[in-house]
Amino acid sequence: MTTAPAAAPSLTSVFVRLKLSLLKNGLRQSGGRTAAYVSSIVFAALLAAGMTLAFLALRGHAAATTVSVLITGVLALSWTVMPLFLPSGDETLDPSRLVMLPLRPRPLVRALLVASLVGIGPGLTVVLAVGAALAVAHGAAGTVVAVLAVPLAVVGCVALSRAVAAANVRLLTSRKGRDLAVLSGLVIAVGMQLVNFGAQRLSRAGGLSALEPVAQVVGWLPPASAVSAIGAAGEGDYAIAAAKLLLAAAGVAGLLVWWQRSLVKLMTAPDGSTIGASDGAGAKDKSASSGRLGRLLPGGRTGTVMERGLRYIWRDPKTKAGWVTSLAIGAIVPLFNALQGTGSLYFACFASGMLGLQMFNQFGQDTSAFWMVAQTISTPADAYAELRARALTMLSITVPFTVLVMTATAGVIGAWGGFPQALGLALAVLGAMVGIGAVTSAWFPYSIPQGSAYKNVAPGQAGLSLISVFGGVFSAAVLCAPVIVTLVVLHLTDTESALWLLLPGGAGYGALLVWGGLKLAAPRVSKRLPEILAAVSKG
Repeated sequence: MTTAPAAAPSLTSVFVRLKLSLLKNGLRQSGGRTAAYVSSIVFAALLAAGMTLAFLALRGHAAATTVSVLITGVLALSWTVMPLFLPSGDETLDPSRLVMLPLRPRPLVRALLVASLVGIGPGLTVVLAVGAALAVAHGAAGTVVAVLAVPLAVVGCVALSRAVAAANVRLLTSRKGRDLAVLSGLVIAVGMQLVNFGAQRLSRAGGLSALEPVAQVVGWLPPASAVSAIGAAGEGDYAIAAAKLLLAAAGVAGLLVWWQRSLVKLMTAPDGSTIGASDGAGAKDKSASSGRLGRLLPGGRTGTVMERGLRYIWRDPKTKAGWVTSLAIGAIVPLFNALQGTGSLYFACFASGMLGLQMFNQFGQDTSAFWMVAQTISTPADAYAELRARALTMLSITVPFTVLVMTATAGVIGAWGGFPQALGLALAVLGAMVGIGAVTSAWFPYSIPQGSAYKNVAPGQAGLSLISVFGGVFSAAVLCAPVIVTLVVLHLTDTESALWLLLPGGAGYGALLVWGGLKLAAPRVSKRLPEILAAVSKG
């Protein structure tokens, strides 16, 4: 008697169990990852509770539909950009790992979609969608539409995220694609300032009613159209509600088709990144690029070190992330405050401080590759030449940027009379940060792990990082005290006609601090080179 073969489990259940296994095994890797995941759950739960209470309080308000539709639109936008900025945040975002398996596209899309609904983000999305529905649903018609609209909104967000990830998976898994994560800090910084700026403008424009035109447009865009349909049904506009609901359903269907086609292309088309240019052409382009950059730099060791540093800034993801974030925040803080009417020229000194931080832990930025640099350092003079070239690399970017930000801030505020002394103070701050950065690089070096996009300090070296950064910033503030005191005294003694002297004085004082920091750090580097090499190579 033969027994019937056991039925194969459905692909959807297999993928759901796979997603749960990935989450579980990921949490087992380290206690820090577990703590981060638990903290994310707590934060998401608090956010969900707060937003639910806010939606309930909004129920019956005239602007309930406006706010709910816009929040849904922002939620959908967040799901859209998430895979672009966090490509390594979810292992299941990369369907190229499945190309060797005999899977049909349609069941694969269904399985991936259901598996994508497992996690903190989808759970928070469900709560927010239900809260938005509760805020705008009125009457039996609104309730019926809400039952259909909430799943459409949630599935639309998740499908949008997965379709974007599948369409760009070749890019996201490449080195240049991972560099997109660099923009996440910039987007967050700009977004926070835009929210602050928008809130102030709303308060001046008469409240939430100013957002109604925007909400009317967003209400016709899936998946926000699903939430807008609930409000339309509650108001008796059944035709409009049906149209918006159908639009949301059509949007989900279109995203699933786009996702499926991207998967088919991914699993059948060759990877274009494997088709490279000829070696001769690549070598020629590289040589030409190096020649153009080299002609702009000094000769000898100084030019070589500067070229290496500039290439690190352009090519190394973590170095680029630090620079992009510092440049963005350094410009955003003074300019947005100036646009809001609460700015000051001295806010531009924030740019000097942010950019000066890039001089800290210079050798740690080289990681284990620092051993090649160490072979060229045998005397304090060699160490001084290395540090001086690194400082010149910094200053070649930071000085023009500081002048640019200060000029733009003065133009927005219209306070050109205070421009010389403010720029002088900013240059003094920059010089102090660069000089102290050289000293802390020699006394408190630490490793920067390259295997994780979210770790900037190797295990066991957090104390060194804190001492380097906070101690360095405090020391730089103390060193800038003479310029600050001089500025205050000139104001108090009504000798403002001499304030322009702070521009050459601050610039000269900053240059003196850079020189002093390099001179102080060079003997330490040459004497403790093995210790520095061991510290930056750890982890």
